Amino acid sequence: MDWHRYRFRSVWRLDAPPATVYAVLERPEDYPRWWPQVREAVPVDGTEGTARFRSFLPYDLVVTVRALRRDPRARVLEVGLGGDLDGWARWTLTAEGTGTRALYEQEVEVRVPLMRAFAVVGRPLFRVNHALMMRGGRRGLASHLRRV
Repeated sequence: MDWHRYRFRSVWRLDAPPATVYAVLERPEDYPRWWPQVREAVPVDGTEGTARFRSFLPYDLVVTVRALRRDPRARVLEVGLGGDLDGWARWTLTAEGTGTRALYEQEVEVRVPLMRAFAVVGRPLFRVNHALMMRGGRRGLASHLRRV
């Protein structure tokens, strides 16, 4: 097992149509407005940017983000990640009743030296940290969608 690699999968059920959810998710520069753990998202151009996030643990992760796939018809958003995390993340949206099923998948390798040093003993804590971040994002997005 490579202790520095992580695979995450989260499913969010949201009370808004997929097109509405997609329109919000395709604007990562607005994530800090509704996702408390996303502290900063700065576009560099139309396809690249940087993001800084922090969840429960007292450290920030900084990544570069590069759009790999932006497909409103299939409702898929995928990005490549570099910096403190190296890998990819993807949103896939499907209609579910009158709402949306938002599947978030991420596969990354941690590059932060401290996290790498504590990979074995820290892994459960790092996974909980990620789960708390995703819970905050789901709650924030659901609240944001009720306002728009």
